[in-house]
Amino acid sequence: MVYFEIDRLGFNCGKIKEKCSKYPKFCMACIKNRLKQLGFEIDSNVEVYEVDSYERRIQMERELIWRKFLDVLNIRHIIIMDKESGLTLLNYPVSGEEISADLLSGFIQANITFSEYHTTSYENTHSPRNHKFYEFQYQNFNILLKDGEFIRLCLMLDHNASENMRSHVLQFIPEFEEIFSKELNNFRNAGMFYSKNMVEFIVDSFEIKLVFPMTLALSITPHDLKSIDQNQIQKAIVNIATELLISRQFFFINNLLNQVKKIVNIDANVILYQIYQLVENKIINPINLEAVVSNIEMIQEAHNEKVAKYKPISSIIITNSDFEKLKEQVEDMEKDSAIKMIKELIKKGKAAEKSLAYQVGEEEYKKALFLAREFNLKTEIERTSKMLLELDKQVKQIELDFNIEAGENAEKNGDFINSIQYYQKALKILEGFLIYNVSDSRIKKLKKKIIKLREEI
Repeated sequence: MVYFEIDRLGFNCGKIKEKCSKYPKFCMACIKNRLKQLGFEIDSNVEVYEVDSYERRIQMERELIWRKFLDVLNIRHIIIMDKESGLTLLNYPVSGEEISADLLSGFIQANITFSEYHTTSYENTHSPRNHKFYEFQYQNFNILLKDGEFIRLCLMLDHNASENMRSHVLQFIPEFEEIFSKELNNFRNAGMFYSKNMVEFIVDSFEIKLVFPMTLALSITPHDLKSIDQNQIQKAIVNIATELLISRQFFFINNLLNQVKKIVNIDANVILYQIYQLVENKIINPINLEAVVSNIEMIQEAHNEKVAKYKPISSIIITNSDFEKLKEQVEDMEKDSAIKMIKELIKKGKAAEKSLAYQVGEEEYKKALFLAREFNLKTEIERTSKMLLELDKQVKQIELDFNIEAGENAEKNGDFINSIQYYQKALKILEGFLIYNVSDSRIKKLKKKIIKLREEI
């Protein structure tokens, strides 16, 4: 039998190629005629491939997923408008960057009115099926517009739209209008509009989940684990994702892709294909961005409460009740007992530090340092002072990593103001913490980033 693939839909023509007089010269025409008889709308732009092997099928799927990924990376904003009035029905920021949809709609209406008098200015004669698209610049974006029967779809892009994206837009609009025909008619007739489930449809249709923050499934079935172990690329992906999640709550596919590529050194579309399979099988899962931001802020707030910034070791001020009791004990304490207590306090401090209870560990080390000073135990003074400095370094490193990462994420999402704030906090840590010095290359890098972001604003 001869098997063909039409836009990823399989069609078995039912013929044996050795016995078919039309193979291979007239196969394309034969298939299209038979599909037309079945009710399909077929034109000259439909691509038909003969799939001669499993490897070729996988290669085609890889290429398709890669094109989808590049397309979604290109999208910054999706706006759906009422075609007749130009009013915004739905405003979905893929990148998180705020756009005035009302201001944009006025700009769009003016450009479309102009283009209707100069149709050659914005018509894309090379687009699939010769459908009309409108394209123009708005601020730093490339805008791709396509009208349906009821809606006007506006994609705000970093770069020009690919042919794959154009084809998808042509498919998306009639599907959207059919699924949400009731809501669209209600708006036209009564001015009432409800956008329930529309965002979900957009996310699924344009594969927006590919740029969402990701995490691994809490539990993986034995069957899936066995399958992953038998696939070296998927195994590397899961292992690296697990490592990324040790230091943060989520990861992005783009970062995961780059990390894996450094190790396995194979084509990016091959790696992305395997990542996509893990997403489809719910081994890798997208998580809600708003929930991530809220959780990060809660953790940072809790961390700031736990990690109290203490004054330099030379000026420790004893104020709490535990230290008051310790001061009373010192009056009747022998030197040997003090040394023994110092060891116990250091032991408790290490245990607390190991369990990430940094504030508790800090208090224990301070008590040990106080005792060492009271009895002038130079070795213990030096030891506990070093421990306090190392703990301070560890805590500040956590704060530094968080602020740099938060700044980078905000910058990627176009939230330049918050990005600058995070970078400034990181810069303050780098400049104020004695372990780092002014020659640290990150200081210069952060300053440049802040200047650049201010120019963007």
